[in-house]
Amino acid sequence: MANRKINSLFCLGGRTINSINSPIYNALRKYVKSSPIPFHMPGHKIGKGIPYRLLKDLHQLDMTEIPGLDNLHFPDGVIKEAQDLAAKAFGADNTSFLVNGSTCGIHAAILGVCKPGDRLIVSRDCHKSVIGAMMLASVTPIYIAPKYDSLFGVPSLMLPSTVEEALKNNPDAVGVVLTRPNYYGLCSDIRVISDMVHSYNKILIVDEAHGAHLRFSSKLPYCALDADADVCIQSAHKTLPALTQGAYMHIKGNRVDVDKVKFVLRLIQTSSPSYIIMAFLDIARAIMEDYGAELIDKLLDNIDCFEKMICKNTGYKILSVQPFLSGHADKTRIVVNVRNTGKTGFFIEKILRNQFNIQVEMADMYNIVCISTIADGMKEFESLYYALKEIEKQFNNSMKSPDINVKELNIPLQAVSLDKIMQCSFKRQKLAESVNKVSRGIITPYPPGVPIVCPGELITEEAVQYIISVLKAGGTVNGVTDDGEIEILT
Repeated sequence: MANRKINSLFCLGGRTINSINSPIYNALRKYVKSSPIPFHMPGHKIGKGIPYRLLKDLHQLDMTEIPGLDNLHFPDGVIKEAQDLAAKAFGADNTSFLVNGSTCGIHAAILGVCKPGDRLIVSRDCHKSVIGAMMLASVTPIYIAPKYDSLFGVPSLMLPSTVEEALKNNPDAVGVVLTRPNYYGLCSDIRVISDMVHSYNKILIVDEAHGAHLRFSSKLPYCALDADADVCIQSAHKTLPALTQGAYMHIKGNRVDVDKVKFVLRLIQTSSPSYIIMAFLDIARAIMEDYGAELIDKLLDNIDCFEKMICKNTGYKILSVQPFLSGHADKTRIVVNVRNTGKTGFFIEKILRNQFNIQVEMADMYNIVCISTIADGMKEFESLYYALKEIEKQFNNSMKSPDINVKELNIPLQAVSLDKIMQCSFKRQKLAESVNKVSRGIITPYPPGVPIVCPGELITEEAVQYIISVLKAGGTVNGVTDDGEIEILT
């Protein structure tokens, strides 16, 4: 009765739900109605990767902690059962469902493992959530840099020798935090690194936000849990048929205090968790456990066909087919180098969107990055291939964009410790006038979210020039206002 009354309200005067002032809803409906080809997250690809019967009447599953539905923070019923099933499927000893995304899992892991004043070895290509966690935990970072791929202009693999050098030089470090795969699908040799970290009796935390699918195919790089990582955080929504914000935090072995990490998780994760997000974490696990290997095989066959067409018939280069001396590439993360067009990745991304209705996950100076999942079929890959081929033809004889020298940036000096940042006063200043000033925030192109300057670091001339070049080329840099200002400490 109440539902009929609400529906009748939206019909008064000929008005429909689309005509009310609801900009977010209307924008979403407009995008979906345009029938785009989505090479971006979430992994279900506008619902294609989820059986329709599981999506039907989805709104009716939006519940709260009533009897029979358990409690995420103190699970002893269906949520505990679902988390135990996930732990078994992913090879963990303990799994927690995350409804605030991988960010809250990274925060819980670092806050649960570290004490104020501890030092932590961290890969510089970390997500900004790692920086935020260290600020909250009053931890001092020891940054280590991955290798750099100059052709693609992207951070590449973390060498085991780099990790070992950091462990030798910092015997008081609590552990190591690595990003694997990175946003470009590159997977460092985590087995060697894990054995090395544990030989120094340290803890290994792996941000595997982009690798929740890895465990379900022997044809992909192995999951960090198969290398005995102590904590592994995965964003199910990125590559599995799960909903946005759905993620897993896995713990393996006895090096980490599980109770402490879960205590922290209860503090930082919402007290009103979405049952729909949790249900689809459960569904994603079940789909991948029962059908994942078969579905990924089919996906990889389609990717192989796409790669062969691109490599044979165009001048583009694909990152995953390049040789790697250490580590591997996740073939489902398709990184296409567009230098042959004489245009930036930012420019090509816009052409794909505006002319071909293809939306990629991200672009940078030289590349476009496509997320492919079990929801993608050969039709999507053929559309991408023909669009890229047409773009290459379109710009073959056109004026080339100036070649922007993308290079590996030096890690800036930490001038103010992370635990002091929030107590410091600050002001906004033009980016171009901020050389040798201390940054208050994280300055990062987003995506991929890899920081150029972190809180408390001295802003260098090369960092400023790189940020300006990204903005001029059409990229987005978080931490820089529309007026070209950043926050600096005073």
